[in-house]
Formats: sequence, structure tokens, C-alpha cells
Amino acid sequence: MRIAVLVPDPTYPEPWQWTYAPQAEALRTAGADVDPVVWTQVGDTSRYDLVLPLVAWGYHLDYDRWLTLLDRAQAEHWPMINPPALLRWNSDKSYLAELIDRGVPTVPTLAVESCCDADLEEARRRFESGWLVIKPPVSAGALRTHRLGPNDDLPSDSVHQSMIVQPLIEEIARTGEFSLMLFDGEFSHAVVKRPAAGDFRVQEHLGGETLPCKAPPAGAVRLAQAALAAVPAKATYARVDIVPDDEGTLRIMELELVEPSLFLNHAPDGGAAFTRSILNSAQKATA
Repeated sequence: MRIAVLVPDPTYPEPWQWTYAPQAEALRTAGADVDPVVWTQVGDTSRYDLVLPLVAWGYHLDYDRWLTLLDRAQAEHWPMINPPALLRWNSDKSYLAELIDRGVPTVPTLAVESCCDADLEEARRRFESGWLVIKPPVSAGALRTHRLGPNDDLPSDSVHQSMIVQPLIEEIARTGEFSLMLFDGEFSHAVVKRPAAGDFRVQEHLGGETLPCKAPPAGAVRLAQAALAAVPAKATYARVDIVPDDEGTLRIMELELVEPSLFLNHAPDGGAAFTRSILNSAQKATA
């Protein structure tokens, strides 16, 4: 089986081999041929049995091109996992409001199309929280993500922009954010990500740290599976980010169904569940 793994454009500034290498190695160990293919330069895919967008980092920086690629994948019937329609749905964080509507415990979310100070006041009233976090609906790596206090104005880079507004979950600074990896809906392993002192962002390039997690909190796996049951198509691979809110209730922070770091170095089976789910789904897609 020949697999194309979509990887970043050469101009993308952050290192990515650390997540690509263990995924590619796990697939090669299972007998697949794996090629890295730059997602902004995808040519003829007919020689591939499977296209995986697992490291298509930077799509948020060229979103129109990303959507065009997904349209092409759907029109040409690429054997793509996860499927293009699910990738499109998950690429915009407005899906969090849909999860809330479907009864999945999720960090409260207000999606606004042209953000202004009045939206912040509405969010503070609705969430009963003076402290807020705002971010673009299409984003990654905490780019343009801001923590706003009760008297803070809207940052200039967010004025009249589409934004996601949420209450600040202060428990993240104490407990961290739990990332659960699931393959074909079954739990594989987890890590916990914690921010640097005084920060709220867990990304390592911002000083956060990622640690192994032998067992996620009670109820976290059930919550992750409930969230995946609410998405519009089957997710062969998924990373589900979960946080306890300030009352201790577990809530979905994000579903990562496009290009998640899967932390296979922390998988107790060495990535066997990952490769099994990918290859089984690929065989069904090409049957």
C-alpha cells in the first residue's frame, strides 16, 4: 500500500518532522510505503492508495487554498482519511457551538462574525465570567489567541474579525489540558499539556510542556467518544482535547480531526492501534 502524508509548505516556520517521523515509521513497519507530499503542491494522487492529511500544518494560513484542495479531493474521490467533508467541518472552530447544541459538554463558545467590544460584554454576561479567551475560528498554535480581563478592550488584530469567544478556564493552569488519542473510536493513549507559569496556552513553542498521562480523568474517554459520535462522519483518527472547568466538569476544548499531533511515542502499543485503524480503513475505501 502506498500512502501520501500531507506535510507543510516549505515556508512553514515550525518544525514538523517530530510528529511526521513516528507516524510514517509506524505505517512503514506495518508494510506501507509512505511519501511526504507538500499539501500546497499536491499533484496527481492516482498512484496512492491513501491520502492522509496528518501533517497538513499551516492550512489556517492559506485557508482558501485548503478548502479548494478539499473540494478537489471530494470531486476526484480521493481515498482520503479522514474524509474531506469531515476535514472541512473540523477546520473551523465554529463546530464547537454545534457540539453544544447536540448536548456534548463543551467549553462555552460564542461565535461572532465581526467582533466588537459589545460582543465581549455579551460573552461576559452570558458566561458569567469577567475573563475571556478569544481566537480566530480558523487557527492553530494559539495564533492571535488572547486572554482578556474584565476591563480589557478588544485587541486591534481582532476588531471586526470573525472570532470565537470563550470563558477563561483557569483550571488549565493547575490541572492542564488532557489530549486523548482515539482510533476507530477506541481509546489508545493520552498526554497532558500544561502552560508555562502565568500563561494559559499549552503549546510547547509558547513555553508549555507535554507529559505522559497513564490514565485520563474518570469520564474523559466517555466524553471523547460522545463527542466523536456527534460529528458528521466517522473519524478514523482523532485527538480529543478535554479540560476540567473551574467546577470540575470535564468539557471538550477542541476536536483535532485534521492534522493532530498524535504523540505515538506515548502509545503503549507503539502505534499499533494507529496503523491498524488507518490500514483497515484504507482497505475498505479501496475495496
